[in-house]
Amino acid sequence: MQTIGKLDKQKYSSVSTEIRSDKIILTDHQKEHIINRRGQVFFDRYYPFFQEIAEDPDYIFKDRAHEHTAIASKTISLDGKNINLVIRLAVVGDDTGLENSIITAIAENEKRYQQRLRNNLVLYKKE
Repeated sequence: MQTIGKLDKQKYSSVSTEIRSDKIILTDHQKEHIINRRGQVFFDRYYPFFQEIAEDPDYIFKDRAHEHTAIASKTISLDGKNINLVIRLAVVGDDTGLENSIITAIAENEKRYQQRLRNNLVLYKKE
């Protein structure tokens, strides 16, 4: 398990008002999931930006499929890709010891990113 950063409860409050922790983690299991799905090159290239994406996203979307889950999105100037982190928020009622956890990471090209902006409910937009 790796600590990624600190979650700004105010930014993520539109996903859930019951967030009980500000710690963001990446478990070894989810790290392997990301590497298996996206590849080691993807992980090595974008992992250094996970903290920035989670703490200072350009947008936060609600994950329609999973309760208490946010999609934090940021354009990374490294190669113009939009990187999304799916984060499961630790809320009141969860088991003790659960923290806000990165579930997966996804890169989107500009066309797919614009589609996300049109079709998904934006809960937070960086000003």
